[in-house]
Amino acid sequence: MTSDRSKAGARRRPQRHLPLQVLVGFLVVYFLVPFWWVIVNSSKDAPGLFGGGNTLWFAERIDYFGNLEQLFTYDNGIYGRWILNSTLYALAGGVGATVLAVMAGYGFAKYRFAARRFSFSLVLGALMVPATALVIPTFMMFSEFGLTNTIWAVILPSLLNPFGVYLMHVYARDAVPDEILDAARADGAGEIRTFLQVAFPLMRPAVVTVLLLSAVASWNNYFLPLAMLSDNRLFPVTVGLGLWQGIASANNAGSTSLWSLIIMGALVSVIPLVIAFFTLQRHWRGGLSVGGLR
Repeated sequence: MTSDRSKAGARRRPQRHLPLQVLVGFLVVYFLVPFWWVIVNSSKDAPGLFGGGNTLWFAERIDYFGNLEQLFTYDNGIYGRWILNSTLYALAGGVGATVLAVMAGYGFAKYRFAARRFSFSLVLGALMVPATALVIPTFMMFSEFGLTNTIWAVILPSLLNPFGVYLMHVYARDAVPDEILDAARADGAGEIRTFLQVAFPLMRPAVVTVLLLSAVASWNNYFLPLAMLSDNRLFPVTVGLGLWQGIASANNAGSTSLWSLIIMGALVSVIPLVIAFFTLQRHWRGGLSVGGLR
């Protein structure tokens, strides 16, 4: 009798999860189709793009290397400069935002000081404000100091990451026991040594998570550098491809088909993010899930 019930339960269990599996499969297809479209169409030249063929399959002529060479040589190789700019903004903004978020989150979690609740409430309130709503006030403030059209106009606003502070606060509160910190202090360790040698190793998954999310946000940032920068040599790759798209839409590129370069440029700009996610996904999952497990 028990064996029959277990077999019946095993038969019913897959059916119970079938709607969830269908939903997950739909979401996978939904997110992968645009990426597949970029991979396919970055291999096409202008006749292949506008020849009326299947947009989700390759044309007769596949020319990845030709499009890639033209991408990095067009307009004196300006695309390579845009990639370097995005790398600088992502590294500086990601590392800086992570350092500030780690220090602020650890401080809110493990220290008691005046106006602590009020200050943390301001951080939570900042989470509710869309980043795009702050671009114009930030531009006006930076213009007063003469920092517009410089790399600092993109890097400095990227250092503020309220979500990173909140995530580090939750993680440090639950993953770093107060007893361990008290034991380190009792052994004569100062606050800096206690943080670096005791707390920081326990917080490493959340640190990697905040670093990854901050770097990706800086890499994908579009509206802030669009408002702050006017020199195309300082553009990140997002704004640079937007500039090319405007030129291509106005048909001002002469004999060069910019659409092939735009699609190839979009594919190249995604590759660093894919590598980063696959490399750090173990730490990334662990950092995001700690709040639900503790």
